[in-house]
Amino acid sequence: MSTNNKAHNFHEEDKDQPPGFHRNNASGFELHKRAKLVAIHKALQSDPVDVASLRKYAISKGGLLTDEIRRKAWPKLLNVNPFESIAKDANIKEHRDYDQVVLDVNRSLKRFPPGMKDDEREVLQDQLVEVIVRVLCENNQLHYYQGYHDICVTFQLVVGKEATVSLVNKLSTHHLRDFMDSTMDRTKHMLNYLLPIINKSKPALHDFLQRSEVGTVFALAWLITWYGHVLNSFRSIVRLYDFFLACHPLMPVYLAAAIVLYREEDIMQCECDMPFVHSLLSKIPQNLPLEKLIVDAGDLFVQYQPSQLAKEARLYYKESTSLTTYQSLEESSRIQRPDSVLRRLTRRGQGHASAAGRPQDSNRVIKVAVWAISMGIGAAALTVLNNALEFWG
Repeated sequence: MSTNNKAHNFHEEDKDQPPGFHRNNASGFELHKRAKLVAIHKALQSDPVDVASLRKYAISKGGLLTDEIRRKAWPKLLNVNPFESIAKDANIKEHRDYDQVVLDVNRSLKRFPPGMKDDEREVLQDQLVEVIVRVLCENNQLHYYQGYHDICVTFQLVVGKEATVSLVNKLSTHHLRDFMDSTMDRTKHMLNYLLPIINKSKPALHDFLQRSEVGTVFALAWLITWYGHVLNSFRSIVRLYDFFLACHPLMPVYLAAAIVLYREEDIMQCECDMPFVHSLLSKIPQNLPLEKLIVDAGDLFVQYQPSQLAKEARLYYKESTSLTTYQSLEESSRIQRPDSVLRRLTRRGQGHASAAGRPQDSNRVIKVAVWAISMGIGAAALTVLNNALEFWG
């Protein structure tokens, strides 16, 4: 089996089925899936690629459906050319974080498909170490953190080694940037958004959490691994990655709030004491209704935008690199040059891309990108959808 630069389909038996799929509703799902597959392929075959529609499909029920589609769509969502990777560094073993990366990767057995042969897994682990350290070598200002490998291995299993280098390199300087400081200060400040969201939605639950003094550390592993370390289902993890890649960098925090709110009854019945509440919250049930929670997170984002919560999380909002770089990332991804132009540029070294920025498409693209989940969010959130346009700029 070749493991170099190829994605690995270890989950073929359920790759087309979204979380929550049951065979007794297979006919309805199959109709939905076929229609969505046609729509996604149409967006991918547009020239330039219809990134706004890809965001909508990545967020809506079932996400991007298959790993084959993810291999094509994830680079477009990040405006990355997966065939142009960063240079290899012959001295990765000399990097300051190399030994820690090796230790963490060697402990990550559960992240690889059960039943995989040892020699195949060892090849993938060696590749994963190389991927991580190459990105760190390329960006000397970035610092490895425990949990980063959980994100990298998810990309590796879907898109393959070299494409993972390109995608994770972009993510590490944007969505994940605040996690990769020399300290965890900005990561902890990011979590400061969690309780204000809960407070605006369920004040009684918020007061209970405050009295228990549980804080927000219980959600730290959720955030810094994009839930890859705490969910057992690979299908659930990649479904969430569809969602997060199409959304604002703070969306993992809004999903955390949605999970806590969903578990309100269990929490309120718990003894109001930090050890008990922390123990309950830190263990994510594996049977959560993921699609419902994605919709709930979208509702929360539209109703309680990060800019409105900045007073409660002022320090993070002002100092976050992830937030300050997101607007440029979102802008660049939606004005990608047509693929035909890129091909001409490759051949001739120059070209024009006037077709990429038609004014009549601008407002439509922005509105869809602002909140593509509008097809699934609750009616209450739709009343404030227009207000979200200001934040997304």
